Amino acid sequence: MDASGGSMHVLMLPWLAFGHILPFTELAKRIARQGHRVTLLSTPRNTRRLIRIPPDLADLVSVVDVKLPRVERLPEDAEASIDLPSDDLRPYLRRAYDAAFAEELSDILQDAGPGRPDWVLIDYAAYWAPAAAARHGVPCACLSLFGIAALSVFGPPDALMGRGKYVRTKPEHLGGGPRLRAVPHRRRVPRLRGAPFFNPAFVADGSGVSEAYRFGKCIQGSQLVGIRSSAEFEPEWLQVLGDLYQKPVIPVGLFPSPPTQDVGGHEATLQWLDRQAPGSVVYAAFGSEAKLTSAQLQTIALGLEASGLPFLWAFRPPVDADEVTAGLPEGFEEPVNGRGLVCRGVRTAQFNTILDESPVVIIKRRANTRSRFGVPRVNPHLNRDDQHDVHPK
Repeated sequence: MDASGGSMHVLMLPWLAFGHILPFTELAKRIARQGHRVTLLSTPRNTRRLIRIPPDLADLVSVVDVKLPRVERLPEDAEASIDLPSDDLRPYLRRAYDAAFAEELSDILQDAGPGRPDWVLIDYAAYWAPAAAARHGVPCACLSLFGIAALSVFGPPDALMGRGKYVRTKPEHLGGGPRLRAVPHRRRVPRLRGAPFFNPAFVADGSGVSEAYRFGKCIQGSQLVGIRSSAEFEPEWLQVLGDLYQKPVIPVGLFPSPPTQDVGGHEATLQWLDRQAPGSVVYAAFGSEAKLTSAQLQTIALGLEASGLPFLWAFRPPVDADEVTAGLPEGFEEPVNGRGLVCRGVRTAQFNTILDESPVVIIKRRANTRSRFGVPRVNPHLNRDDQHDVHPK
């Protein structure tokens, strides 16, 4: 993104999920601190609950609210994936996103005045954006929130779009085997677990295309790809991904959200953590969008109990029951009393503050989550179609 020494205007289109809007917002602030203007497209509800622009950047970062159209089956107030009562409604949110954000992008690109961007920075979902930007002579860049190694396993753009030498037509084509020959030598690539991951990602859904196709199209049409990672963390994979994409791949850092100081009501959790030995606590959290069933939560509970380790569990009730304690085996909290804490109703941002000074081992759901604590992490894959087995394989 060379502005020949001057300032430039960057238009950003994040996908409608908390884990996408927040990193894009943090990157927008960093770009603005370099003296560049940023326009961030969002929706009214997401702007109110997520986007905070510091006063000193208010003249450089503009947030444009885009109203989503009514789409059949999509709840009226659903403006992010967390708002969906079930994951089978995700395609309808993508359909609304496509209609509204493509139109807004077209209007902005047709502006011949100062509102015209010098670059369009897109998320994986805006597969129509590169072609629209190209029609107006505006370059496009894609920002991926996945790690470099994971993207390498997914393959080149052609494979993501369902064509070419490395096309993924079966679940076993993901990871390992002869279909990924470019991986660093002596690196063993584990196979991902079959259909629970493959079907939602690589099979066309109600929006008309698959998630993988969207991402592949974004990469193909972009002049460069930014990755939320670092060269120090994944140096070998960075070269692999550049070879696969055949275009510049730039690690842009992790840019975590600043921690909140709001831990009101959770002082007891901090005191409990202070009493634990360094590196001894397991922090189990599966993301605000993971809709786990009672069976899954019971398996997690039994595993934490059997581990014999101190644990801190950010617990959210199961999707198939209304009771606050549903999902926990009967009497679960009695035998683990003192050794483990089951915390309900705590926001991730609060845990960021709680854990900043606490040496823990973290279990997180999402593979694209970047650790801000500098401690070991396990990422079991809990896909929306995987209703029973929560153990990584």
